[in-house]
Amino acid sequence: MKVLVTAKRVVDYNVNIRVLNDNSGVDLNNVKMSVNPFDEIAIEEAVRLREADKVEEVIVVSVGASACQEQIRTALALGADRGILVETEEDMQPLAVAKLLNAIVDKEKPELIILGKQAIDGDNSQTGQMLAALAGIAQATFASQIELKDEVATVTREIDGGLETISVKLPAVITTDLRLNEPRYASLPNIMKAKKKPIDIFTPTDLGINVEPRVKTLKVEPPAERQAGIIVETVEELVDKLRNDVKVIP
Repeated sequence: MKVLVTAKRVVDYNVNIRVLNDNSGVDLNNVKMSVNPFDEIAIEEAVRLREADKVEEVIVVSVGASACQEQIRTALALGADRGILVETEEDMQPLAVAKLLNAIVDKEKPELIILGKQAIDGDNSQTGQMLAALAGIAQATFASQIELKDEVATVTREIDGGLETISVKLPAVITTDLRLNEPRYASLPNIMKAKKKPIDIFTPTDLGINVEPRVKTLKVEPPAERQAGIIVETVEELVDKLRNDVKVIP
C-alpha cells in the first residue's frame, strides 16, 4: 500500500507575525519557516503505519516555491521515502492545491492520502475535502485515531458532541487532528539519509492545472490593539464595574 502525505511550508508557529508596511501581506524576510504542524502529524501517522507493516511506501508532496524542498527534506528525515515538489511562485489557494494534489494522486495511485486538517497560515480547512471530491473517493476529517484492515480505514473523529467512529473504503482522504499522535524529532543519521532520498519536481503546467488565484487579497492588517485590563480588589467593585462601566448587569 502507498500513502501520500503533504508538507506545507508555513511561518513557524513560534514566530510573531509582522505585517508589511504597505499592508500587502505578511513579512517573510528572515523569518523561520517550518512544516505545517498538522502536516507533521500526517507524516508521523503515515510513518507509523509503515513501521507497523500496514503500508509499504510514504510519499510526501509540497506545493510552492523551490524553498519548499527544505520542508520535504524535513519530512524525509522524519521517515518518508521520497518527495514530490510542485514548484510555483503563485499565491496558492485551497482549490488550486487540491487540483494539483489530485493530479499527483492520478500519477501515483496511492491507497491512502493523509493531510493536516488545516494550515496555520490560512486556517481554511478546505484542501482535504476538495481533494476527496475531485478524486471521487471517501473522506474522513479531523481524525484522532486511524486503523487499517482489509482495505478499510476505521477513523475516530472529533465532532462537537464528542467522538464519532466511521469506516471508509480505500482509497480515501483522511485529515488529521491534534490528538492523533505526537510527531517525532528527526535524528541526525536520518537527516543525513534524507539528503540522498529522491525529490521529483513538477510544475502546474506539467500537470495541466491552472493555478491562477480566484481570490484577491486587498489588504492585510494586524489585529487592533486591545485596551489593558484592570484588577479589582473585591467582588463588590467588580459588580459595580460591570453595572456602571461595562453595563452588562442591569
